[in-house]
Amino acid sequence: MKKLIALTTVLLLALASVGFAAITPEDVKKVDLSNQSNLKFKNLPQYKSYQQNNDDTKMTEYAGSVPHRKHDNVNPLPEGYKHAQPYLKNLWLGYAFSYQYDRARGHTYAFDDVFKIDRINRYSEKAGLPATCINCKTNTIPDFINAFGDEFWSSEFHMYRPVHDGKMNSIGCTNCHDQDNNFRLAITSVPLDDALKRQGKDWREASRDEMRSLVCAQCHVEYYFETGVHGVAAKPHFPWDNGMNPDDMYEFYSNGRPTPDGFKGQFVDWTHAVSKSPMIKTQHPEYEMYSDSIHGANGVSCADCHMPRVKSGPATISSHHWTSPLKDDVGMSACMECHGDKTPEFMKDRVEFHQEKVWKQLNIAQEKSARAHEAVRMASEHPDLSPQNNTILNEARELVRKGQWFWDYVSAENSAGFHNPSKALETLALSQQYSDDATQLAIRATDYAIAKSMDKPINELVPPIMEHSRKLQQSQAHLDSHPWLGYLPLLPEADLVWNGYERVK
Repeated sequence: MKKLIALTTVLLLALASVGFAAITPEDVKKVDLSNQSNLKFKNLPQYKSYQQNNDDTKMTEYAGSVPHRKHDNVNPLPEGYKHAQPYLKNLWLGYAFSYQYDRARGHTYAFDDVFKIDRINRYSEKAGLPATCINCKTNTIPDFINAFGDEFWSSEFHMYRPVHDGKMNSIGCTNCHDQDNNFRLAITSVPLDDALKRQGKDWREASRDEMRSLVCAQCHVEYYFETGVHGVAAKPHFPWDNGMNPDDMYEFYSNGRPTPDGFKGQFVDWTHAVSKSPMIKTQHPEYEMYSDSIHGANGVSCADCHMPRVKSGPATISSHHWTSPLKDDVGMSACMECHGDKTPEFMKDRVEFHQEKVWKQLNIAQEKSARAHEAVRMASEHPDLSPQNNTILNEARELVRKGQWFWDYVSAENSAGFHNPSKALETLALSQQYSDDATQLAIRATDYAIAKSMDKPINELVPPIMEHSRKLQQSQAHLDSHPWLGYLPLLPEADLVWNGYERVK
């Protein structure tokens, strides 16, 4: 196949023009991080349950704490899992998420894992990504903001590896508590504080029950990075200005205005390598999904379900083992606080009933999305497209973008739909509709010339990409192994420079 010229993977196109902040490794080393150390609080009764996060290797039916490849339903745990999303590498092609997207191990491993993940370029002195990428992985962000101000966000990622410790500096006590104010719940996230201010809210006036969800909303949310042209370079921004539903945020991303903290025109995370559609990557909108759910509407907080009350010696505390109530060792105790008239078995079955239906529709939506990308690819390579048909093809690309955003809203939200089943199913229905419409427009743009070629089962039309990584993309044989991989540029051969907290060479 004649290869098309593909753009090098870039997380934020705007950063290329803004550049990185002029903070040096020596500046970073001077920042005292000892005040945030989790070990300072080891004598608190909550610390024992917090340590359980380090040993959690339990699975639920659709998720769990064993890291595995989220697209792999071929291999068993710990490499793959029966409930997978086979087309993820196809759907993110040309973006760093296509290199690696694994099931997370949990909060206390977030720092270890981000320093080893293939989405960060560890084959170069420059990560190609800003320090913002550690924002929700560590307890040290307030220290760096105090030291560097807004220059921190766009500083070079790799500088922060050697100065951190995975246990002392992982997500912990000071992310959610003010150690100088009787350990009251507090917001330490600058992006959440900014988002609440734009809504005219002050978290300091929130009730304790509201805070038991707001501290989770510091990280379990959708966000994008400001461009620097409008706003602060690489600073996280929550796109809640129009609302928290997927259509509200899609409208925000598609009609940005040049406000001081926004962007102008259409927001684009990357351009898909095959369809050349301008794409948005959803992050993890748990708080947004929960906000208008049956539990959210009834004042049930995130902590009520994920931090149930437990005994610690003579005291009764909120468990700081942040995990799913579905796990056998937890025994549905959080659910039974409100649903005491039911059995744990009944409650677990009801959760999985909803998740099964959402998961099925999620995979259908992703298959339709992959089909839409392929239809646009075929149409764009069809000879003699008229200007009118090119316009139709661009309309198809907009629907490809929209269809993918809607399924990703459900996929990236880590409850397999249970946090809000009705919203999840509606969102997936819209995704399927947009992708189907994109496919039909692409076919029409060729005066139906590609209709017969498109009339195949999806796994024959576009097989799932099972293997792809930065290292593999340095091999021409790998790029020749799948028709879609041929649209990626061959990366120069390089050895690993960074692994975890240390330099390899």
